[in-house]
Amino acid sequence: MLIKGKEWRVLLSFLLYTVLLLLLGCSSEEESPLAPPTETSRAPSKPQASREALLPSFADIVAEAKPAVVNIATTQTIETPEGHPFFGPDSFGEENPFEEFFRRFFPDMPKTFKRQSLGSGFIIDAEGLIVTNHHVVDRAEEIIIRLEKKEFKAQILGSDPATDLAILKIKPDRKLPTLNFGDSNQLQVGDWVIAIGNPFGLSQTVTAGIVSATGRVIGQGPYDDFIQTDASINPGNSGGPLLNLKGKVVGINTAIFSQTGANIGIGFAIPSNLSRDITEKLRTQGKVVRGWLGVVVQDLDEDLAAAFNLPEVQGALIVDVKEGGPADKAGLKRGDVIANFGRESVQSLQDLSREVAATEPGIKVPVEIIRQGEKQALTVEVGEQ
Repeated sequence: MLIKGKEWRVLLSFLLYTVLLLLLGCSSEEESPLAPPTETSRAPSKPQASREALLPSFADIVAEAKPAVVNIATTQTIETPEGHPFFGPDSFGEENPFEEFFRRFFPDMPKTFKRQSLGSGFIIDAEGLIVTNHHVVDRAEEIIIRLEKKEFKAQILGSDPATDLAILKIKPDRKLPTLNFGDSNQLQVGDWVIAIGNPFGLSQTVTAGIVSATGRVIGQGPYDDFIQTDASINPGNSGGPLLNLKGKVVGINTAIFSQTGANIGIGFAIPSNLSRDITEKLRTQGKVVRGWLGVVVQDLDEDLAAAFNLPEVQGALIVDVKEGGPADKAGLKRGDVIANFGRESVQSLQDLSREVAATEPGIKVPVEIIRQGEKQALTVEVGEQ
């Protein structure tokens, strides 16, 4: 069928119009994804929000705690060996090759010199009570507390070498900000902690980390029960607070493990629950009176447990009993295993040492022992250490 010119033009116009509509429709559908993103599309994803939640800011905690953290400077007189401060008698063996030199050319060399040390502490009472480490103030002849650009002379109210704790007193001109003790028993490995102190004389330095372990025994004594943290602790941090995210003191920074003397991420703090009890005794009594059992004990291992016919590898094995002491009077013998002291189960010698030390002398305590594989109940009257 032939299409005439006029009809052809009409048909062509219709086809062009149809094609144009189709093209416009496709263009509209393709451009839709390129539309500007809405506010909702710019919202952070859930993983990013979770990461932010795991990385809190410590600014508010630090701002509230820092005014109660002090710098401690001590001065101590040191006697120099053989009259000169550079070489002691043992520096080069029995004969010091420089001994004659110093005596001949420096006869007036002073025999003593002043040694200054730095440490940290924190205020627990608005009237000026300060907690620090025993080793920070041990044998100090002068103690200066630096607080908010002011200096105060301090005196030692009490000090306890066994737990490395001391309490100081200053006379402030106003009420001072304080820090409160938290519950160190609530700490879990992985919890955030914050250390504030005076490392290398850099006052009010703040570092943060996590609790790496609890109940660490590092060979400092029978009361070892340290919190381990990777929060940076350096010389000068000793005596400063270790805070939780509530701003409570959960530990007192006291030692680091290092072969160079600098921080390598292994620091130790005295738990607040121990610190609270000891500092209260130092404040009120000036010393710590501890209970005494009169035994030498050791931890058990699998071989010893099998040899003594024990069902579990726990308890404190008595290896010696002091004649006439509390344990001897109560009937405890060498080879007995102390399984319970009072209401507390004894897992190790540290457990027993802490429980006995915390018991007031003169108190009678029920003790469960295992003797030749059989349990026995005794009562011991705790003596004074």
